[in-house]
Amino acid sequence: MTADHPARDFPDDVPDRPELVSCDRDGDVVTLTIRRPEVMNCLSFPTLRRLRTLFHELGQDLSIRAVVVTGEGEKAFCAGADLKERKTMPAERVPVFVANIRRTMDDLEALPQPTIGAVNGFAFGGGTEMLLACDLRVAAPHAQLGLTETSLAIIPGAGGTQRLPRLIGKARAKDLILSARRIDAEEALAMGLVNRIAPAGELLAAARELADRIAANGPVAVRAAKEAIDRGCELPLDEGLEVEARCYERTLPTQDRLEALAAFAEKRKPRYSGA
Repeated sequence: MTADHPARDFPDDVPDRPELVSCDRDGDVVTLTIRRPEVMNCLSFPTLRRLRTLFHELGQDLSIRAVVVTGEGEKAFCAGADLKERKTMPAERVPVFVANIRRTMDDLEALPQPTIGAVNGFAFGGGTEMLLACDLRVAAPHAQLGLTETSLAIIPGAGGTQRLPRLIGKARAKDLILSARRIDAEEALAMGLVNRIAPAGELLAAARELADRIAANGPVAVRAAKEAIDRGCELPLDEGLEVEARCYERTLPTQDRLEALAAFAEKRKPRYSGA
């Protein structure tokens, strides 16, 4: 175990249970699926540990070019924290759980590869916060989203109060968070909370099509573009442009850039290696 492995943040009695989140690789794309459909794929302590372990591993494997995150079944993407677990949790353990759910979203957001949340049903509380930590979101027509924490006398604690207004604007974010209301896929699309709605029954195919489009591009360039956007867009414009310039410089010495030029001259599709 490396010094920064996320397992160090969990109590010793929290097991690592691989069956809670599957990790399936197909070509250059990995799909992570939360597998707790009996409780609407909610986030327990062991589920958080498995997610953070997988994010740690994926972040170090740059042969992976895109990551899709979804939940098992058609009812729920993720209904947030496991409230049954929280109800029986000793008071001193709650801050550790909250810290880990926050770090889970931070780990997801920090992945160098582009991430796509495939919203296959309900996504409430921590489920919506997980989607906010993804780069892109594709929703099934029946999906519902919401930061519902104020209805439980708490507030979003895994980035919701910060990521949502940055994505859709402060006024719209206050509307959703303060009212705790749930919105459907069409309203989420209209306000920019999701990027697109998949045809009925084709959610994973639509998410995979988007992932494949991303994976077909130069991997170094895609990672650099993601970093330029994430690091630069909250800075003053002149500082953001400097971030962009530094990220651009990383693409110049790559073999992929030369391959792109050769493919253009030869009228063929480029074959990118990530070098």
